[in-house]
Amino acid sequence: MNWPLEAFLSFLAAGAFGVIFNTPRRTLISCGLVGMTGWLIYRSYELLLGDPVQATFAGAFGVALVAHLLAKKFRMPMIIFSVAGIIPLVPGSKAYNAMRNIVENNYLEAIKFASEALMISGAVAMGLVFAEVLMQAVFKQQAKRIQRKIGMTPD
Repeated sequence: MNWPLEAFLSFLAAGAFGVIFNTPRRTLISCGLVGMTGWLIYRSYELLLGDPVQATFAGAFGVALVAHLLAKKFRMPMIIFSVAGIIPLVPGSKAYNAMRNIVENNYLEAIKFASEALMISGAVAMGLVFAEVLMQAVFKQQAKRIQRKIGMTPD
């Protein structure tokens, strides 16, 4: 595995999709960094665990956390960073292979690829949702702490 090449290509892919999605110019590098972060987390976990579904969950979780932090920094919606950031994690080749095997009447192989694509897609969604829940809890806790500091009672 060539880490620098994979990091560069995932950065490029996420940044290019940022261009396609018309994100503001000042956020394109950040979009690329989010995608690169997610991909490197994915690859690290895949090497450690050997399971692409768990690795995808970890990568999507990392994408969402970094996207939240950048959304706060740039004062923009989180979706600007997270959509471009998850692009390297999308299981496009597995979905393609599933469709190709269906066309070739190789249904058992198609089911294998389709189920992998479905599980990986679910892992992307769950990683994003879990990170969102975690960040909301953190932000709520910070708000309570600030309210106590200035003398207001939290709800």
